Amino acid sequence: MIRLYRARWSTNVERVTLALAHKGLEAESVWIEYSDRSEVERVSGQPLVPVIDDGGTVVSDSLAILRHLETRCPEPPLFPSDPARRAELDVFLDWFDRVWKHAPNAIEADPSRTDELAAVMDGHLDLFESLLEGRDHLMADGLSAADCAAYPFLKYAVARDPGDDEDFHAILDRHQSAEGRPNLAAWVSRVGA
Repeated sequence: MIRLYRARWSTNVERVTLALAHKGLEAESVWIEYSDRSEVERVSGQPLVPVIDDGGTVVSDSLAILRHLETRCPEPPLFPSDPARRAELDVFLDWFDRVWKHAPNAIEADPSRTDELAAVMDGHLDLFESLLEGRDHLMADGLSAADCAAYPFLKYAVARDPGDDEDFHAILDRHQSAEGRPNLAAWVSRVGA
């Protein structure tokens, strides 16, 4: 049985739960509080979630976990088998974590740059709108690691759960909108389902 160490509202944990659901894999949830990360530190040697313990194999970092799940259970796939298509997906995942996530993280760290960085976030939504033109998913015919990686962050362009009081999610909610972006809105609905 896979044990998933998680915290409430974690977008990175949601990446993993999407992948687990897609692959039909069950996981036992071990909930931590952000104020007490001792359990996840004990298991993984670091304080961040998600972490999985898959029969003694401990993996941290959401994208590393997606890759682990793909190796453990190749069907249905999250990554293309074609090397060129897989490389494209890897480039997308790297871009999303290094480039896309920079703007909202920078707003959280330095609110004086909000206007400049909100414009960057808006431009990125236009890229997603174009990327979804004529297709249901970001990088493949079906759900892929790209959808799992982006959805937990881009869903805030459509709505935020009223109980979600995370500051980072408020930034995503305030500075993203699917208005005028029907492809993005439809994708959020599809992946959310």
